[in-house]
Amino acid sequence: MLCGEIRMEGVRGVVLCGGPGKRLRPITYYFQKAMIPIGKMQKPLLEYIVRLLRFYGIKNLIFLVDYKAEQIINYFDNGLRFGVNIRYVYDDPSLKGTAGSIINAYRRKELGSDETLLIYYGDILTNMNIQKFLEFHKNKRAIATVALSSGFTVRVGVADLESDGRIRYFQEKPKIEKPVSIAIAALEGEALEEMNNLAAGRRELDFMGDVIPYLINSKKDVYGYVTDAFWYDVGSTEAYEKLEPEIVDKIFSFLFSQ
Repeated sequence: MLCGEIRMEGVRGVVLCGGPGKRLRPITYYFQKAMIPIGKMQKPLLEYIVRLLRFYGIKNLIFLVDYKAEQIINYFDNGLRFGVNIRYVYDDPSLKGTAGSIINAYRRKELGSDETLLIYYGDILTNMNIQKFLEFHKNKRAIATVALSSGFTVRVGVADLESDGRIRYFQEKPKIEKPVSIAIAALEGEALEEMNNLAAGRRELDFMGDVIPYLINSKKDVYGYVTDAFWYDVGSTEAYEKLEPEIVDKIFSFLFSQ
């Protein structure tokens, strides 16, 4: 193994796919949001995620499930036909939120403090090079690394107002200068106990909104990895309707040519 490379056997893929997908209603009255069909082949979104992780050698996966979990379990089973091993953990209703799902898996001893975790939100489609991302994380000796993308375009117009309401400046669908999160992160298992302590007395905890800021404020080594890869948040009905099947097939053909 060359210097800077990472052994993928030591990485656990953690896919958050338990949410009810309220922004995708009425579609998610019938589908788990990670199971909505995309591309001309109409494969579930989650299959693209599984194939991407498998392509980069991450074969040990855990799905954090809840809403319509049976759709996911019936389709993927133990992962054998996709060349991976999949375990399932149902969310605990006493601790909600994305971090709550991860903590619940830790409390059930499905995640360990000696692992490197690839946290992947189940409504994100990307062709990011996972290996380079994890190598960056390891080389920085980070406790957490967040995948970021620059040049994000806001889907609405943005106004700058005077105190009396007069519009000083207006721009339709501007690009944000600062990098934005693409809802993928690497996390060292040693952070799980801190997350567990942070959750004490709380009913809900968000990974990106609560845990990452907490680690930063605690002076832990948290890094951002900026990628120019394609990524798309499929988490709303509007976004789903705009996702062109031809684009999906073109960008992700490499996942189905193995």
